[in-house]
Amino acid sequence: MSLPRETASSLFDSFCFRGTLMNPRRTQRFKRVAEPDSKKSRPTKSSNLSSAKPKALSEMEILPSSFFQIDALDLAPLLLGKFLRRDDVVLQITEVEAYRPNDSACHGRFGITSRTAPVFGPGGHAYVYLCYGLHMMLNVVADKEGAGAAVLIRSCAPITGLDVIQHRRGLETDKPILLTGPGKVGQALGLSTEWSNHPLYTPGGLELLDGPKPENILVGPRVGIQYASQEHVNALWRFAIAGSPWISAPKNTLRSPL
Repeated sequence: MSLPRETASSLFDSFCFRGTLMNPRRTQRFKRVAEPDSKKSRPTKSSNLSSAKPKALSEMEILPSSFFQIDALDLAPLLLGKFLRRDDVVLQITEVEAYRPNDSACHGRFGITSRTAPVFGPGGHAYVYLCYGLHMMLNVVADKEGAGAAVLIRSCAPITGLDVIQHRRGLETDKPILLTGPGKVGQALGLSTEWSNHPLYTPGGLELLDGPKPENILVGPRVGIQYASQEHVNALWRFAIAGSPWISAPKNTLRSPL
C-alpha cells in the first residue's frame, strides 16, 4: 500500500523534538476510577508546541510497535503531538481518550467479536468502528495482546493535505470545526472499517509518526459515555493539548492535571 510521499522542508515551522521521544516512560497516573489528486499542501500550525529547528516530513520516524504496548492510560497522553499520515494527508493528534480493560465504557467489555477483535490484538494496530451508522472512529490499540484496550483519537490539527481533507469532509474551511471530533478525523483520513487491525507501525497506508511533546496538557472526563458506571464516567481519562484550538466540545470539563 506504499505510496509516494512529498518532502516539504518548511512544513514543521512550529514543531521540534525534545529528548528521546520514542522512549515511552510511564506518565503521571490520573485518577483510575477514489480520492482526488491533492493540490499543494498548506501547513497549519498547532499551538502550545515549542518552536525550534524543524524536521522535514521525510525524516519523521514511524513509532515502533513497542511504543504502543503499554497501559492505555499511559499511552493516551503520549500520543498527543504525534502525527497520523495517510498519503499526502498528515494530521497532528491534539485530543484523545483512554479505554482500558475492565472499563465499562470500553468496547472490550463485549468480549471478542468480529467487530471488537482488533481491540484484543497487540498494541499498535488500528481499531476503526462505525458509530451511529455515520462516523468512522479511529482508535489506537494499546497494551499487550489480549488486554482489550485502546485510545480514541478525538481531535487533530491539519498539517498537510488540507485540500484533500476539505474534500473528504465536504467543508471548505481551515477552522477547528474541520477536525474537532472523532468522526471528523476518520472522515478526513478517508477511513472505513477495512482499516481496522491495520498496523500503524509499518510503512505505507496509515502510519503513526513521532512528534513533539506538548508543553502542557489538559485532562477531563470522557465524552458521551453516560451508559458506563459512575466510576468510569467520572474518570479523568480524556487528554488534550493545552492552548490548542483543535479540541472538541465540551471544553469546560477539561482542566490542568493536579
